This record gives sequence, structure tokens and C-alpha cells, in this order.
Amino acid sequence: MKNTFLLIIAGFVFAGCAASEKIYYDVPVELKSPLAEQKFINDYSPYLNHRKIFLDPGHGGNDRKNKGYQGLAVEADVNLHVALYLRDFLEKCGAEVFMSRVTDRTVDLKERSGLANQSGADIFISIHHNAPPQEGDDYTNYTSVYYHARENDNEFEPCRRDLARYIERDLAYAMRNSGGPGSFDGTYSDYSIYPGEGFSVLRETKIPAVLVECGFHTHHLEEKLLTIDEFNKIEAWGIFRGLCRYFKAGIPEIISLNDSTVSGKGTISLNFALHDSSGIDSGSIDVEFDSVKTLNYTFDTESNILRVNLLNAVPGIHEIRIIAANKNGIHNFPFRNKIIVTE
Repeated sequence: MKNTFLLIIAGFVFAGCAASEKIYYDVPVELKSPLAEQKFINDYSPYLNHRKIFLDPGHGGNDRKNKGYQGLAVEADVNLHVALYLRDFLEKCGAEVFMSRVTDRTVDLKERSGLANQSGADIFISIHHNAPPQEGDDYTNYTSVYYHARENDNEFEPCRRDLARYIERDLAYAMRNSGGPGSFDGTYSDYSIYPGEGFSVLRETKIPAVLVECGFHTHHLEEKLLTIDEFNKIEAWGIFRGLCRYFKAGIPEIISLNDSTVSGKGTISLNFALHDSSGIDSGSIDVEFDSVKTLNYTFDTESNILRVNLLNAVPGIHEIRIIAANKNGIHNFPFRNKIIVTE
């Protein structure tokens, strides 16, 4: 009787341990029925239709070393599965999608950026799954999205951080996996990993670019989730939702109204048209002349014309950089306008 009692107790303990290893995940409400999914796609198609998006599934080919500790999830494969689902969602919305790879093949870092720069795409998204610096750490797990440079660096473009924030918010929500402890909103400068340089695919890609770390393939439960096809689809849906909301918020457009060559006698006035359906936040405007901020400009809120006055500009090639946000807080894509000043 005593031995029977001990066996029963042992059975309960074993069952409790097994139950603790069960994996659960939520399916976003829009993916619970084909009708709900189609309604969401129909609602956001006007904002993504004709947009061009470059997807970069990280690693692959000769680079397949990143695996979970249980040997279940290979990062290169999971990255590709998520990217292919994301491609399908985007194409259903009318977007044109380019990809650095659609199979398990080797693509070096410079080639990824080169393909993106030549594609004519609006934005670049590199898809990855993370691992902690300490070998054997199977506890750390969170989502994160990286953008290039920091605010005090000339390479920093606010639009990249905007894009990162929109993707991170919806990705974390869809996966039920919060942002990391090192960031208030789950987004990070790539300088936090490589100070002063950042990630090659973000540094070398000229269009707005972000790198997404969907979660940690080394986490003891996340690794199992990443092998589930439906969960890969959920990851893609989170990124897709973020993109939908980002493009719906609008992106300011800046158009130069000047000739490429201007006379350098006296004060030079340059005019730029700023357009956005929600309106331009006049307090967000920054103007740089040859990488130095200038306050010699005016902005007419009725005509949306920005006039930049250059005082005693010397002959030669110069660059005007303009940053502006709309009233939804979204910044323009990088705008650096070259002008030639003659005598």
C-alpha cells in the first residue's frame, strides 16, 4: 500500500512537470477566420497598394549555425518561413515585394544591401531571431527592432525609428512577447550592438531599413513555438499589422521647387513643397546646410512651402537636408538635395 501511494504521488509530480512544458500561444483575432483576415486586408489595402517592400530573411545557405539548444529550430529556416508569410500578406494588399532569398541559399551582407538599393523599394526589413550572449541561457526572450545610428549622428534618419516602433508594437502584441528590458519601447539603435558602426545591412542600405529580432530561438519554450507553422504565420502577421498602421499614418513628401544650379550672388532662396494629408507639424522641421543646422528658413502653413535662405553661399556643390513630421508623428523618408552654386 505504501509503495502504491508513493507511485501515485510520483505520478502527480511527473504530470505537473510535463504540464509546465506545454506550449500555448494566441492566434490574433484577424487570423481566426478567413473572413476576418480578408476584412483587415481590405481595410488596409489602400495604404499598401503599389508600395514596394524589400524583405531580407537573415542567414541561410552556408550560414545555418544558429540553432536552438534543443536542436529543433534553425534560425535561417524560421527567418525564411516568416518572410514568405509576410510576403503573401503584403501581396494580398497590393504591395510589390522583393526578397533577398526565397530558398535556403547563401547571400552575403553586401549583396543583401545592394539588391535592396537597386530594387527601387520604399523600405527594407531584415528578419531574424535572436540569441543571448551567454552560452546556455535558455531563459532570455523578447522581441526587438533595430534602426541605424543615433540622434546625434549625421546618418540617423527619424523615419527608420518610426518604422521600427510601428513594427515592434504590433509584433510584440501578436506574439504575446514583450520588448526587451534595455529599451522603453522595444526598439534599439544598432549602435547598441556595434558602437559607431551598426549592422552592415542597415548601414549599407540607403532606403529606410530596420532589422527585426522576432524572439529568441534559444529560449526553451520559444524554440518549440518557432517550429510551428501557424506561429511563424502569427509572427509575420505582427510585422504586417505594424506596416499597415505605419503606412496608414502617412509619410510626408518633400519636393524641391528649385533648379539644380543657382546663382551665388547675394542671398539664395530655395523653395520646397511639403505634402501630407494629415498636415505638417511645423515644429518638427529641421534644415541642414552642408551637415550644419540652420534657422534661416520660414514655413508657410497655408501653402506648405518651406523657404530656405542661404547667406553668402560659396560656389560649389552643396547639400540641403530636410526633416519634417506629419501631425501623426511620422517623418519623411531621407531627403538630401544637392545644389550647385555658381558665381
